[in-house]
Amino acid sequence: MPFSPLLLLAMIFCFIMLVAFLQIGMLTIAFDKLGLSPGSAITLLIMSLLGSAINLPLFKVEAETPPPDLAPPRIRSLLKQFAPPFTGITTIAINVGGGLIPVAFSLYLIIQNLLPLLETLLAISIVAGISYYFSRPISGLGIGMPVLIAPLAAAIVALLLAPEHSAPLAYICGTLGVLIGADLFRLREIKRMGVSVAAIGGAGTFDGIFITGIVAVILA
Repeated sequence: MPFSPLLLLAMIFCFIMLVAFLQIGMLTIAFDKLGLSPGSAITLLIMSLLGSAINLPLFKVEAETPPPDLAPPRIRSLLKQFAPPFTGITTIAINVGGGLIPVAFSLYLIIQNLLPLLETLLAISIVAGISYYFSRPISGLGIGMPVLIAPLAAAIVALLLAPEHSAPLAYICGTLGVLIGADLFRLREIKRMGVSVAAIGGAGTFDGIFITGIVAVILA
């Protein structure tokens, strides 16, 4: 993928914002609920930030020509800064910061908190279904979904199913639910989106998956 100065600036801005949130206590509260020390929380943030720039290719599929883009010209021009040109082939990849790290951390939380398997799977399934229902393929970009839908659903589900472990369960069902419902369940629609790279985990750390996990924990 070609290097984009705008993408680098966006990543730097997001990192500054995250550090600011950590200083005023929002992320501190979230990670404290998850049992992480400040040092571990910062390490997780840095790993996720760096991993958001890495997509590990899995396989390639032949894609269809996307329908005409109805977005305003200014929006189309902005999106092209973040996406390489479409050549008729879509590479399916998994993003390290938005895919692998949230999955690994979710498994750690399941083991660390001894969460009941049945409640955990049920919570993930509910959020996955909601994510699939509210997500939509966007031509030339990927999968889009309203930002607050998944974290609200994850927090409510976690509080109802396991109030004593609501924080870790909210993170787990929020992140894995979005990955499964909005990404994996819509892989068959990738051919019609006209993107050269479709990454499981979205744009990485600062997409809906990261936001979902943190906001869901705070709400729970």
